[in-house]
Amino acid sequence: MQRFHIGAVTDVFSPDVALAAPAMRGFGMRGVELRTMNGHNILEAAKEELELAIRSIHDNHLEVVAIASPLLKCALKDWPEQSRLAERAFDIAAMAGAKIVRVFSGLRAAQPEKEFERVVDLLQDLADKAGRRGLIIAIENDRACNIATGQEMGGVLAAIDHSNLQVVWDPAAAYISGEKPFPSGYQMLDATRIALVHAKDCTLEGHKPVWEPIGDGDIDWQGQIDALAEDHYDGFIHLETYWPGIGDCARNLLRLVSSAAM
Repeated sequence: MQRFHIGAVTDVFSPDVALAAPAMRGFGMRGVELRTMNGHNILEAAKEELELAIRSIHDNHLEVVAIASPLLKCALKDWPEQSRLAERAFDIAAMAGAKIVRVFSGLRAAQPEKEFERVVDLLQDLADKAGRRGLIIAIENDRACNIATGQEMGGVLAAIDHSNLQVVWDPAAAYISGEKPFPSGYQMLDATRIALVHAKDCTLEGHKPVWEPIGDGDIDWQGQIDALAEDHYDGFIHLETYWPGIGDCARNLLRLVSSAAM
C-alpha cells in the first residue's frame, strides 16, 4: 500500500485542466494543485472557468489539495496589492475545497537576512488572515525569493509559531540555491509543519539547473521520501517537474514512493 498521497500541479500535465485531470488519474494520482490554467494565473481565472476546472477534477475522482498562488513572489514594497490578492486566493481555495494556499517570501534581496523581520511580519499577517478562513498558508522555498533553503525556512518556522503557517518543501529549489537538501536542508525543518512536498530533479552546470526525470538527478529522492515516511508525513507529494517527459517522472515518483522504507 502506498504510504503517501501522490498528485501534481495540473499545468505540468496540461494548461487545460479538462485534459490534465484524466491524465493524472491515469497515473493513480489523487490530488491536484492549481497554479495556471489556459495561459493565465489561477488568481486571474473567471468564476465560470474555475467551476469547469473543479468539475473536471471531481469527475476524475481527484481533490484540490492546494492553490499554488504567486502571493509574495514580488518586491516586499508591493504588499498592499498582495494583501488584496490574498483574499482572492482564499476565496478560490474555499470554492475549490482546498485547505492550502501556497505563498512565497518576497523577491530575494541582495542581503536577504536584512529582510527577515519584514518577511516574518507579512507571513504572520497572512497566517492570521488564513486562520480566520480555516485555511493554511504554506511558504515555499524558492531560489528567487528571500527564503530559498531549508536553513532559511527553519528560521521562519522558529520565528512564527502559528498553526496556520506551514511549508511547501522543494528540495530541488534548495539544491539550486546552494544547499544539500537531504539530509542537511530537511533536518533544518520541523517535519510536522510540512504541508506539501514538490518533486522535481536536476543536476547543475555551474549554478544553472539541468532538469532530469525524478530520481535521475542529484537530489536524493529515495532518502528524502524514506525520511518523510519515518517522520510520519501523511500529506501529498506533488509532481512539479520541468522535465518534458512527464510520464517518466510520474512513473519514477510512484516507484520511489512505493519503495519507501516501512
